[in-house]
Amino acid sequence: MTRAEGTSLADGRRRVAGAAPIRSPTQVTAIGQAIDRWGTAQGSNSRRPELPWRSTRDPWAVLVSEVMAQQTQLARVVPAYHQFLAAFPTPEACASAALGQVLRVWKGLGYNRRARNLHHAATAIVSDHDGVVPASLDALLALPGVGGYTARAVLAFAFDSDIGVVDTNAGRVLSRGVAGRALRPSEAQSLVDAMVPTGHGWQFGQALLDLGALVCVAGEPLCPECPIVRRCRWAARSRIDPDPARGSAGVSGAQSTFAGSDRQGRGRLVDALRNGSLSPPQVASVTGWPDDPDRAERIVAGLIGDGLMVRDGSGNLCLP
Repeated sequence: MTRAEGTSLADGRRRVAGAAPIRSPTQVTAIGQAIDRWGTAQGSNSRRPELPWRSTRDPWAVLVSEVMAQQTQLARVVPAYHQFLAAFPTPEACASAALGQVLRVWKGLGYNRRARNLHHAATAIVSDHDGVVPASLDALLALPGVGGYTARAVLAFAFDSDIGVVDTNAGRVLSRGVAGRALRPSEAQSLVDAMVPTGHGWQFGQALLDLGALVCVAGEPLCPECPIVRRCRWAARSRIDPDPARGSAGVSGAQSTFAGSDRQGRGRLVDALRNGSLSPPQVASVTGWPDDPDRAERIVAGLIGDGLMVRDGSGNLCLP
């Protein structure tokens, strides 16, 4: 088992105890153990859909799954995950491919910057780490496109580090059940780090994410099924207060409307380029704005600036 630099369980408990009157270290430990036991009891009977990345500790596969799952429904991620790893089973395979090839395999997932970032990360892994995904927090955070959640998820789920992960599901559990109030990012991270039972980084992390996804849901939580309901501060107030998860660290809000947005136009254009190049007169129609060529050209400029498309020698647009 490894432990991320600067994120020891003892340090986390000291920070929680000294930084804010959230819970005593003993209470934090007990809550973490209760969630861990619940996850163990769930076992193969978990009601969550089968997630193939749970059966691997390959750091590259875990990194791919975490990047894919950002802002994307898991039902769309599962087939794409298998397809991507079949094409690029290692960082070397991904780094040696052209970005255009990676974007083609990424089809159907949207947010194409993620494919570019993953390609860049693979290149950095090959050039800076001899093709091996690093096992330290600082080194993971230095990879292009890898943020705090993704880095910690790789540590917990590939290397079994005693480090907590905070996504939108975990954030609800932390703010509602543990703190009873909205949390700042540093508070949430320190709190969850202190909850991880020693040696159970993988198991606890999966249990916490499942608890938020299945029980402490965004709408009406299933409190009778919750393993920490007797310790839950929001439940103790009969949930009559405003939901403390709103605006809390890690808890995502409503996304902006996709239909008619620039994101939709960008996606349409990249998707069309997966089938071949486009001439400039085709662009406005492909983006969905045949009567607004200026907007279409702005989208083109943005995609070229992001490195997601280029112009060939004839001025046509194509994938890099």
